[in-house]
Amino acid sequence: MSRNILRGLAALALLAGSAAAFAQTTVKDAWVRGTVEPQRATGAFMQITSAQGGKLVGVRSPLAGVAEVHEMAMEGNVMKMRAVAALELPAGRAVELKPGGYHVMLMDLKQTLKAGEAVPLTLSIEGRDGKRETLELQVPVRAAGAPAAHGSGHKGH
Repeated sequence: MSRNILRGLAALALLAGSAAAFAQTTVKDAWVRGTVEPQRATGAFMQITSAQGGKLVGVRSPLAGVAEVHEMAMEGNVMKMRAVAALELPAGRAVELKPGGYHVMLMDLKQTLKAGEAVPLTLSIEGRDGKRETLELQVPVRAAGAPAAHGSGHKGH
């Protein structure tokens, strides 16, 4: 091989290594609650860990007209749900999105979501340095009444 080809391969290897180093966020135990007609909204749940810390600043899915990060919290004696602009991801600590707490809300669904299907989700993470990371996930749908189970994780790329 010529030196130019070897230099080019070395440069590509460095770029690939830096891209892998940037992938600092992982997602595991992700799932979406199934729906029935005429339901047009549901939740997605998961554990997100950012090695360097950052925040979840956006979510989208081609199956939902609207996708937002929501928080459920007690205000007095009333449970309230509201969208949040960003969800903090402390460095190295898993943040759990679960029923009754923080979660991804999928609204204006374009179809019924049945157990065994997968929902494409794109998460946007902003690192402490301001750089954005995009995670493309295929999240399994569980039956509407199914309990949360662990071990069906996805790792973001």
